[in-house]
Amino acid sequence: MAEITRADNFNTKFGLRTMKSLRKTFLMVCGLTVLLAQLGAQAPQPRTTPAAPGQNPPALAQENRPGRITFSVNQVVVPVTVKDGSGRLVADLRRDEFRIFEDAVEQKVVYFGAEPVPISMVLLIDNDLKSKDAKQVSESLWSVVAGLALTDEALVCRFDQFFHVGKGFISDQDKLLTELKRTRLDDEPSAGPSSPAISNGPSINGHSAIGDAPNMTGPTLNIKGQPTKALDDAVYAAAQLLKDRDPERQRRKIIFLISDGVNGPKFNMNNYDTVLKELLRYNIAVYGVGVGSAFFERRFERLSKYAHDTGGDVYYGMKSRAMEELYARVTEEARNQYTLAYTPSGTDRGAEYHSIEVRVRREGLTILTREGYYPGATPR
Repeated sequence: MAEITRADNFNTKFGLRTMKSLRKTFLMVCGLTVLLAQLGAQAPQPRTTPAAPGQNPPALAQENRPGRITFSVNQVVVPVTVKDGSGRLVADLRRDEFRIFEDAVEQKVVYFGAEPVPISMVLLIDNDLKSKDAKQVSESLWSVVAGLALTDEALVCRFDQFFHVGKGFISDQDKLLTELKRTRLDDEPSAGPSSPAISNGPSINGHSAIGDAPNMTGPTLNIKGQPTKALDDAVYAAAQLLKDRDPERQRRKIIFLISDGVNGPKFNMNNYDTVLKELLRYNIAVYGVGVGSAFFERRFERLSKYAHDTGGDVYYGMKSRAMEELYARVTEEARNQYTLAYTPSGTDRGAEYHSIEVRVRREGLTILTREGYYPGATPR
């Protein structure tokens, strides 16, 4: 009985000591919580300068949720690719190494980003290649998927005299792979759209720029010795599909053009200047892969010009294996760009067109970016 009493007394004392210890710990935690709250209340908050009456608020890039950046409508967003002398991407540049100019006036960079960006892509494939070239392209198309990320999306389109839109933007890689494997290229121009044009939409060569289903009904009359492809119209139509694809400006919009570069001016309703204006207005870059013997006939000038003026790039593939590697290089380059943003200052805001020049302080590098923009639409 005495042993039980001693045990009870021990348990009672131990319990009291434990309760006192827990109470002290609780009070310490409460005190620490109050102290942290007071420090948080005293922490300096970011200052914003209120806008004067009748003026827009300061235009600053803002992060509205993790991994998402939004830009003021007053800002110009400029994707920039930087390569070294061997053509490799340069990914270690800092913000203070960039300088940006609008109409020869230096601007202040208000946002700098170097993170990979999702892609919205129109894969625009020449449907009027020579038989050997068409086979080469068809056999290599599947490898486009290998260069895409899960957050990317692509729409497969073809063109010859007409523009043939695919089944819509696809982000599921398995479905896209199936779509590419089913894509068959003709070696002669098609007879035109088999479905009626959608009314009240942009029209190209008498048919809708965005609503015609692919046509496989056969060739039309080919004028001997004259190119019949409407490359400019096809790029214009692809731009219509992309221009509203990025309402929050979170994606890189590109046209991935695979062609021999042949273009028939008489078959285009839109000339180069008109198409370029549309591309620059909506910050759409053209990346080209030139195929076939046109490499020796210097017919890639159109592809190269679109790429240069929009901040894209152009590659040349002579074999299927080489083309498969080029597809991956195009998507890698498009995704891994620096993003600069600035609020235009010191330039004529009434001008129809504004030139853009980007420089880096490090020597021996090549910079790819768009040549300028048209402010008729939100500069994005």
